Amino acid sequence: MIATQVELWEGVLGTLHGLISLCDTAIIIYFLAINTGHLVLNLLALNEIITGLRRASFAGYEDAVEGPFTPPISVIMPAYNEAAGITEAVRAMLLLHYPVFEVIVVDDGSTDGTLDALTEAFNLAEVDHVVPEDVPMRGKVTSLHLPRGGPVPVVVARKDNGGKADALNVGINLARYPLVCMVDADSLLDSQALLTVAKPFSGDPLRVVATGGVVGVANGCTVEAGRVIEARVPTDVLGRVQVVEYLRGFFLGRTGWSRVGGLLIIAGAFGLFRRDAVVAVGGMDPDCIGEDAELVVRLHRHLREQGRRHRDYRIVFVTEPISWSEAPSTFKVLARQRRRWQRGLTEILLKHRRMIGNPRYGRIGLVALPFYVVFELAAPLVELAGLVLVPLGVLLGAVHTDFLWRFMLAAYAYAMVVSLVSMAVEEYAYHRFSRWRDVWGAFVGVAVENLGYRQCTAWWRLRGMWDAFHRTPQVWGAMTRSGFGPQGARDGEDQL
Repeated sequence: MIATQVELWEGVLGTLHGLISLCDTAIIIYFLAINTGHLVLNLLALNEIITGLRRASFAGYEDAVEGPFTPPISVIMPAYNEAAGITEAVRAMLLLHYPVFEVIVVDDGSTDGTLDALTEAFNLAEVDHVVPEDVPMRGKVTSLHLPRGGPVPVVVARKDNGGKADALNVGINLARYPLVCMVDADSLLDSQALLTVAKPFSGDPLRVVATGGVVGVANGCTVEAGRVIEARVPTDVLGRVQVVEYLRGFFLGRTGWSRVGGLLIIAGAFGLFRRDAVVAVGGMDPDCIGEDAELVVRLHRHLREQGRRHRDYRIVFVTEPISWSEAPSTFKVLARQRRRWQRGLTEILLKHRRMIGNPRYGRIGLVALPFYVVFELAAPLVELAGLVLVPLGVLLGAVHTDFLWRFMLAAYAYAMVVSLVSMAVEEYAYHRFSRWRDVWGAFVGVAVENLGYRQCTAWWRLRGMWDAFHRTPQVWGAMTRSGFGPQGARDGEDQL
């Protein structure tokens, strides 16, 4: 009897050892695959950037300013409790170098005097209004305001609180021009931002339906009059890690996807869309917390479903650093941000799950969406599983210590190499940081990212997935910001 129990126990242990060893091997293969995927995207981005640099001297921005064929733009700025900085943000927007544009500020039921600040700054007067309903709106527009007796192209709409997506829908309905630019009220744009992001529309007007631009981390940068005049790497470790993360994933990653026609995300902080295309898909989805990315996926879906003659379209990512926003400066705020992002991704993939692996949607269905499922949605699960199963395998003798070293090389050392390549590509292309101390600060971010930061973000992202699957109430919360320059501290929503 005892011998039988011992044999049974040894059999259970053997099976357990085998399962752990198999899982550990699968985890190593997964990390090799995900890091290789990011490296390939970086190399594709490098090719795109080199092509762009060769064409830079022939960009013709001055001709675009003076030319009659540059399409006019309606800039939409949703604002909620932005009284501390909204007037500076609108003034900076009005100084953008572009021939014809208007600025539409949608006050989404602010309680801090946002409308009063705008009224005083631009001498606004309430006017009678009828708001078109080209796309659905939930919150009622209670008033519309224009500058008194002046040519300032500012429109301010006051509405009942309904969330950012609903505020954007109001702006889309009010927009007079064929292109709509969605920008956060606290974003800082370079003077040629609109010219840069609108260039693909002028060069390929029949196919381009949306463009997005690079959103840089403004923490630590020198800001004057609503412009970043000198780029700096943040002095705090958390900020440095995020600079590296954005370079790898948000700058080069999206450039790589744009290169192969698989771009799925345009940051809500700065994106330009054809208004008729946005209206055709019903505007922004107020029920999705990742409404900016969801709009892009819905555009892909709509255009692919319209038939073969509509499939020749382009959604483009512009590589120049043209927009800046403040990144989270505390772990508490960062946790909320990453939890929201992962929840948004999960909701988007669930909503458009019929596209995943579906050849009808071309490279979007067969390549881009499966990549996001395997390497973005599942990444936190694999990351945390590896932290548990690999050490457990070593303790139980299921794997040898040399296997542990291979895991560290595949999961972390390889990731550091990809991050270093990202930094090298960015510095080669734009040389954004003029001081060596900034470059070394970014190197510190590369080293520190794998020492606790990745593990924390994996846990936060896992919680975001839980929120999406269990449909917990959507709560954005406030992001405490240190502010830019003289504006001081203020609270707002982050949309990097």
